[in-house]
Amino acid sequence: MSETSPATATTTQEETAARELRAAELSVFPTFPMARQLPGLTLEAAYRVQQHGTALRTAAGGRPVGHKIGLTSVAMQQQMGVTEPDSGVLFADMEVACGAGISTTRLIAPRVEAEIAFRLGTDLTGDDIDLAAAQAAVSEVFLALEIIDTRYGDWRIGLEDSVADNASAARFVLGPASPPTGLPDLGSALVEVGVDGEHVAAGHGRDVLGDPLRPLLWLARRLATLGGALRAGDVVLPGSVHASIPLKAATTVRASCAGLAPVCLRAL
Repeated sequence: MSETSPATATTTQEETAARELRAAELSVFPTFPMARQLPGLTLEAAYRVQQHGTALRTAAGGRPVGHKIGLTSVAMQQQMGVTEPDSGVLFADMEVACGAGISTTRLIAPRVEAEIAFRLGTDLTGDDIDLAAAQAAVSEVFLALEIIDTRYGDWRIGLEDSVADNASAARFVLGPASPPTGLPDLGSALVEVGVDGEHVAAGHGRDVLGDPLRPLLWLARRLATLGGALRAGDVVLPGSVHASIPLKAATTVRASCAGLAPVCLRAL
C-alpha cells in the first residue's frame, strides 16, 4: 500500500492496511509501518485495522481463542518507547505445544517474552469489576512464553503500528495448567527465563501493572467500550514481566516460577 496524504484513514484504507499486514505475515515479507502509510493514524483507527485483520483471519477459518495484552510492564514500555498497554487477538493456530519446535523462518523479527497467563472459567465484563472479580473468573493459571513478531521488519514502531499489527501477536506456548487455588501470591512470584540453560531475564508478577490480574481488568473495560467482553474459555496473556528477548534459531527457551509448572520452546 502506498503512502497516503489524508489525516484520517478511511474505512477502505483501514481494510487495505489489514490485508497488507496479513499478506506480510503470510509471505514473511515486511511492509512499512502503518503510521507512515496512513499519516495521522489514531489509536482508535489502528484498532479498527486490527478488527479488519481479525475478520480476515476468521473468514479464512481462523478460530479466536483469547487475547494478548502487551506493554504492561515498565520494562516493555521503555523498550518500545510507549506509555500505555495494547491488546490483540489470539488464534488457535498461534498456539504451540510446550516443548515443541517453532520455525523462525516463518517469522520476520521474532522476540520472546515470559508471562503468567490465565484461562477464564466465567465471563469477565462490566465497568465495576475489581481484582477479586478477576481472580474469581480465572479457572487455570499457566507460565507462558509469547513470541511476538513485527510485520514491519524491525521494531522501530509506535503504539499505533503495534495495535494495527494485532499487538505483534505471533505464537504462544502454555505450560501445564495449575488451579488458581493454593498458588502463592502471583504478584510476588518471580519468573526466570533461560536460553540454552543460561539465565537471561527475570521479573515479578507485580511488574505488569502491579499485579498480573490487573491487565485483565484493563482489557475487560476496553472491550466493554466496544460492546465486547472477556468470555469463559478465553486464554489471556497479560504481558511480559521483562523486556523481550530476540528469539534465535537453534536455541531452547525455558521459563520457571515457584508454584507453577515450567514452560519451554525450541526455536528451529
